Amino acid sequence: MKKHRINIITLGCSKNIVDSEYLMSQLDKNGFEVFYDSPEGADTVIINTCGFIGDAKEESINTILQFAELRTRGKIQNLFVMGCLSERYRDELITELPEVDEFFGVRNTADIVEKLGGQYIENDPGRFLSTPSHYAYLKISEGCNRKCGFCAIPLIRGEHDSKPIETLTEESRLLAANGVKELIVIAQDTTYYGVDLYGRRRLADLLKELCRIDGIEWIRLHYAYPSGFPDDVINVMAEEPKICKYLDIPFQHISDSQLKAMKRGNTKEETYELIRKLKTKIPDIAIRTTLLTGYPGEDEEDFSELLEFVEKMKFERLGVFPYSEEEGTYSANNLTDNIPYEIKQYRVDKIMSLQNNISLEKNVNMIGSIQRIIIDREEGGYFVGRTQYDSPEVDQEVLVKSAKNLIPGMFLDVKITSADDYDLYAEVVQGPL
Repeated sequence: MKKHRINIITLGCSKNIVDSEYLMSQLDKNGFEVFYDSPEGADTVIINTCGFIGDAKEESINTILQFAELRTRGKIQNLFVMGCLSERYRDELITELPEVDEFFGVRNTADIVEKLGGQYIENDPGRFLSTPSHYAYLKISEGCNRKCGFCAIPLIRGEHDSKPIETLTEESRLLAANGVKELIVIAQDTTYYGVDLYGRRRLADLLKELCRIDGIEWIRLHYAYPSGFPDDVINVMAEEPKICKYLDIPFQHISDSQLKAMKRGNTKEETYELIRKLKTKIPDIAIRTTLLTGYPGEDEEDFSELLEFVEKMKFERLGVFPYSEEEGTYSANNLTDNIPYEIKQYRVDKIMSLQNNISLEKNVNMIGSIQRIIIDREEGGYFVGRTQYDSPEVDQEVLVKSAKNLIPGMFLDVKITSADDYDLYAEVVQGPL
């Protein structure tokens, strides 16, 4: 018999999604009735928070306050808070939010299970997927050894801690057996994978093992750090057909003075050389990057270099954020946040305006081409899918005119018929693959 109903609310990044899925699996195996992002009828609500930047922290606090009111009114029996915000600000939260029954950090899954009266199952690779059943995130390590000036992640998540290749392949086989066709490889720094366990970077070896798993059709690589990018990873991406010709690699900036101030560990010349290598070995690669503007000391010349970088490289996917000071980081402790918010936002808007034009140009050039896509869902009279060049939730989509016999998780070929800056429209040219 089920013990009681537990609802998990997950905020923040894909790493948090995986943490929640591990917790849900543990609770499910202990006989609890588990569901996510739907508070109706829950006895216990667990909020997995984000504490990375100001907006994310505000969302987390507002969500906690929403459920704290329900707790006060007796609508739920227990309210737990876990994750990054709880890890970083536990003492302050305990004082300010007495309605919350318990706060847990980022590595306290076992404590949560036991607090609810369950028994934690050691080394269990099980997952309770909250994503659509045909794709899943595979978190290959925890923490980060980088000391980027603006980033609080090492303060929250600790040092880099890789999972063994055998553990990850077992987890991936279980995911494949349950219908997962696309693995999205994530970590705080995927390219550093293996150094702590094996004495060297072994991301390429891991990718090769994942390619051997029956049922997995696409493998997508996120959050690759540019400094010291392993050449063998480029080779594997070029050679293995299951690996999407897609790379999420946050460059943050291109000006040497800004890269040095940010403590990124690479230079402008090294950045351009890495992109040249990637595009030479993998001519059709789609690169997603993230940029940061308005960092302390960024002058007009630095920003001009950043604009030129975007114009020259014509990234397929790009996001840009204004700098916000995070307590405890190098920049907060040692630099003056001397760029007014209005200038930061102007620079963000300038970059995104340029990127919109680049994206539209690239999409228009795809009209008439045949693309293999995976269907994610049906919505608004369209089947919505993605090419290998697009990751779920963050990238553009392909909208296919309503057709018969299409279901989520299905691969098929489509012809691109029209485009706008962040969406493609298509029609089916070949049946399911």
